[in-house]
Amino acid sequence: MAENSVAVASSGSSNTRTCRGASTPADNYILARRRTLQVVVSSLLTEAGFDSAEKAAVETLTEMLQSYLTEVGRSAKSYCEHTARTQPTLPDIVVALIEMGFNVDTLPAYAKRSQRMVITAPPVTNNPVVPKALIAGQNKPHTPHIPSHLPEFPDPHTYIKTPTCREPVADYQVLREKAASQRRDVERALTRFMAKTGETQSLFKDDTSTFPLIAARPLSIPYLNALLPSELELQQVEETDSSEQDDQTDNENLSMHLQVDESGAEKENSSVLQQNSMKGGEETLIDNPYLRPVKKPKLRRKK
Repeated sequence: MAENSVAVASSGSSNTRTCRGASTPADNYILARRRTLQVVVSSLLTEAGFDSAEKAAVETLTEMLQSYLTEVGRSAKSYCEHTARTQPTLPDIVVALIEMGFNVDTLPAYAKRSQRMVITAPPVTNNPVVPKALIAGQNKPHTPHIPSHLPEFPDPHTYIKTPTCREPVADYQVLREKAASQRRDVERALTRFMAKTGETQSLFKDDTSTFPLIAARPLSIPYLNALLPSELELQQVEETDSSEQDDQTDNENLSMHLQVDESGAEKENSSVLQQNSMKGGEETLIDNPYLRPVKKPKLRRKK
């Protein structure tokens, strides 16, 4: 391979596309395609025997190759549309090359040349997957009556009811066990509290903190608690006495009201009977609550 260098003057610098600072997806695609064409031009120069090339010469050759390929594609598309098709085929490309003055018979020999360089495909970079803020369950697919072009259902947590509390347990055995455990826990807590706040006794003389017992307070008269009634018994006695007094006062008030209102009730009943007899005498006397004697409310004595 001869050590030569090529320098081609750039005559159409105004048509050269600069793709620096590309930010949109279309610009990125153009930049990637431009770099691929530069690699192809460099490989062709290497096959021709060149070891190096100026940047301006590579850009000019790249622009020429890009224009040539664009014209081939445009011609192939026009022939495709002329025959009422949407996708170009190999005959369309062959006709486009013949129209541009290219000898198609030399393509097989050029493809089988010995110094042909194979260009590796550029690595495919996958777009970064943006994780969702919240994913709960799987999205529900469309039912048959919903068209497929409509948007998908939102996440299930946005429209499905999620209970946040458990259902109450109604099993009798479980409830009794729970009540017994709660009662046992309360008794233990009260025992520990009294053991910490009051006087305690221990089963072992050496270790006083292992089994603390509530100290019993000695009384001067031990049998006095057995003779005196408890607070519960006194409360029950007071309630029975008050209920008996209330019933007695209610009976007295009722008898007094009955004696006073007997004459008024008889007059009202007689007037009602006269009115019913005037209407036809067929209807019987109705037990009207408004005709009953008035009952005054019960008076309770203040304790």
